[in-house]
Amino acid sequence: MNPWPDLRPILKGIDWAIVGGVATRAYMPERMTKDLDIIVHQKFGETAIKQLEQAGYHIVSQLSIPGYLMLSPEGTELDVLFGNYAWLDEALSHTANDPAGYPIVKLPYLILLKMEAQRAQDWADVSRMLGWASETDLDEVRAIVKRYMPQDLEDLESLIFIGKKEQELPPSDETGKGN
Repeated sequence: MNPWPDLRPILKGIDWAIVGGVATRAYMPERMTKDLDIIVHQKFGETAIKQLEQAGYHIVSQLSIPGYLMLSPEGTELDVLFGNYAWLDEALSHTANDPAGYPIVKLPYLILLKMEAQRAQDWADVSRMLGWASETDLDEVRAIVKRYMPQDLEDLESLIFIGKKEQELPPSDETGKGN
């Protein structure tokens, strides 16, 4: 598990959670990522940026989506995403904890966020997380997707199928040809 900066004391008083590659480690084996992504409600975005700046973080650039790329005093990249999703308040008021104890969005909301992003890495993360999920967790994901993105239920079922199939594959040897 990679060490990441503890933002809890810095962002005290603001609802926020870790999303992106670091959040996925609570739901599947950890994968490499170079940055820490967090989400705050858009209405608290500027307050979050000010609190991070007071702690020594500085803005590197604006992101292509609402938010900023920042650097910690130690040089860790931090993407601060400003969200305005219908489900965001619900997600931020009911966070889970990752293996290090940091607040992360629960699986159903992380799935929503990654499905909305529609990047190749996000689709891979979604299928892998769904493959590792219990039937109880999958039922929660289905219910949240049905409520907020009903048009994507068929895609969700396909991603669950792919993720479960991936879990059934035998481990490959060093040549990558299988056993």
